[in-house]
Amino acid sequence: MDRSQELYKESSKLSPGGVSSPVRAFKPYPLFIKEANGPRITDADGKTYIDLCMAYGPLIAGHANPIVIKAASEQLSRGTVFGAPSKQELALIERIHSEVPSAEMVRLACSGTEATMHAIRTARGFTGKDGIVKMNGGFHGAHDSVLVKAGSGSADGVPSSKGVLADIAKHTHVVEYNDAQAMSDLLEKRDDIACVIMEPVLGNVGLVIPSKGYLDEVRKITSENDVVLIFDEVIMGFRASSGGAQKLYGVTPDMTTMAKIIGGGFAGGAFMGKEEIMSNVAPQGPVYAAGTFAGNPVSAAAGLAQIDLMCSDDNYAKIQRRTETLVSSIRESMEDSGISGCVNTLASMFAVYFGPEQVTNGTQAESADRMMFDRMFRYMLEHGVYLPPSALEVDFMSLAHDDETVSKLSEAFKGFFSEVKRG
Repeated sequence: MDRSQELYKESSKLSPGGVSSPVRAFKPYPLFIKEANGPRITDADGKTYIDLCMAYGPLIAGHANPIVIKAASEQLSRGTVFGAPSKQELALIERIHSEVPSAEMVRLACSGTEATMHAIRTARGFTGKDGIVKMNGGFHGAHDSVLVKAGSGSADGVPSSKGVLADIAKHTHVVEYNDAQAMSDLLEKRDDIACVIMEPVLGNVGLVIPSKGYLDEVRKITSENDVVLIFDEVIMGFRASSGGAQKLYGVTPDMTTMAKIIGGGFAGGAFMGKEEIMSNVAPQGPVYAAGTFAGNPVSAAAGLAQIDLMCSDDNYAKIQRRTETLVSSIRESMEDSGISGCVNTLASMFAVYFGPEQVTNGTQAESADRMMFDRMFRYMLEHGVYLPPSALEVDFMSLAHDDETVSKLSEAFKGFFSEVKRG
């Protein structure tokens, strides 16, 4: 029995499933991580892996980046949390305001889940309507309004978790991503929709890219129907570009949510939007949103340092070039092996799908061959690469994934596809 297995046995006695978030679990037991640096993590037994999970997205500068660590450490010596406004909090808000097109006003939060919850409540308070629309395959955190999946033969949502009331889920409606007509049809027949909340690029069923003109159509449809458009950029914020997917695609929503990168490896989140909407948030308005750790100065200092680093020295372009190099190699190896599937990529992210030749929506993503992914996951783990354990998660690159690391990753993927080809 290795140390991870021992720790998992102990954890399983005290914590449901032995993990603090379900996506971390895999059979026979998950790795327990002791430390991390740059593009690598080291488990409790001292085994080191190239990390392509990267904590599911926050660490665009890499693990324990010295610039980010320095900023956090300096703030730690001055205090961890104040329960009052701070200069660090304001500095992060100012930077978000300057980079993100929709961020006329910004409120910091404690997580992505909290940010989307507050944004939906704000949209409902602003419009006086109850209904919301989400995409099939879109994920917006673990609160009741969005733990909803598509109903069979209907646009009405049904709970995707025990404990979510049907009376709540009935206000959530689901349409297919990349299908503007379905959204238009729904909004035109209903007058109770407060907002559409969507990832502009789906990032929780692998990586699904918007088709040409789709986001522009969504913007037009929501505007014509007086529906608040919320871009959930918890993953894409400061990842797709310095101003998120909305800057990359030139489409400005009414509201935006962010987390992950803006916390610099610490817990943090934000919701933002037009002043006429955000002015409804307490204490300025009647929509209540609060959190003890919202605007935490350590998270703010670390997040700002990471953003500043990424916005310098052409760093976004560097990561994208390395990601494209790796993805080209994976696609070539996949084609040579004769395995059907595709690789979607954007900026410093990619996702490998086995089975479908293209993935443009949540339904196609769900059809991917999970058994083949599991085979790849275990091969890569044995060969020193840590992938997200789920077939429908995204692989993340970081500034720390240098050319040598990319070469090693390419060889590992090539080895897997060669093994499959040999049968």
